Amino acid sequence: MTFDFNKDYILENEIVFLRPLIAEDISLLLPISIDEPEIWKYSLVPADGEDNLKAYIKMAMEAKTEKKEYPFIVFDKRINKYVGSTRFYDIQLAQSTLQLGYTWYSKISQGTGLNANCKLLLLQFAFEKMNMERVEFRADNNNARSIAAMKGIGCIAEGVMRKNVIKMDGGRRDSIVLSILKEEWEGSVKNNLLQKQKKV
Repeated sequence: MTFDFNKDYILENEIVFLRPLIAEDISLLLPISIDEPEIWKYSLVPADGEDNLKAYIKMAMEAKTEKKEYPFIVFDKRINKYVGSTRFYDIQLAQSTLQLGYTWYSKISQGTGLNANCKLLLLQFAFEKMNMERVEFRADNNNARSIAAMKGIGCIAEGVMRKNVIKMDGGRRDSIVLSILKEEWEGSVKNNLLQKQKKV
C-alpha cells in the first residue's frame, strides 16, 4: 500500500474506533482537556485547557500537512465517547520506520483494555499496510505507567537518551526509547495483543 497523508484511514474493531483528527475535534476533546489536566504531566506538548488544546491540534494538523505525522482521535465504543488521541509521527517512508505516540486517554478509559485495542489496530496498520520495519516509542523515563503499558504490549526497551529534550517546566527530560520490529510483530506481539483483546 502507498501511504497517502491526505486519505482518511479508519481503524476500528468492536471496542475502539480511530479516525483522522481534524481541527473541529476541539469541541469533542475539550471536556477532557479542562477536567483532567494531570493527563499531560509527562507530556512535552500539553493539551490542558482550551488554548493549549487548540495549539496541540493546530500543531498536529500542520505536521500532517507537512507529511510528518498522522494524528487520530480515539472513540471508545463501550461508553460511546471520544476519549483521547494518538498518532504516527516522525514517519520516514523511505526507511520504513515511524514513531507511535502523543497518546492520551481520559481516565474513564484508562486500564480498561482500550490501549491494547488501539495499539493492535495501529501496529497492524503500520506493519501490514504501511509495511514498516520498525515502530518506535518514547517516553519520559520517570513515567512508569506509560513505560509499563508499552512493555505490556511487547515493546523492547533499547536505552535511555539522557537530557535529550526540554520539559514543560524548563528542565530536561531523560527519554526511554522502545521499539517493535516487524519480525517481533509477526512472531509474538500480534498474537499477544489479540489474546489481550479477547479478554476485554
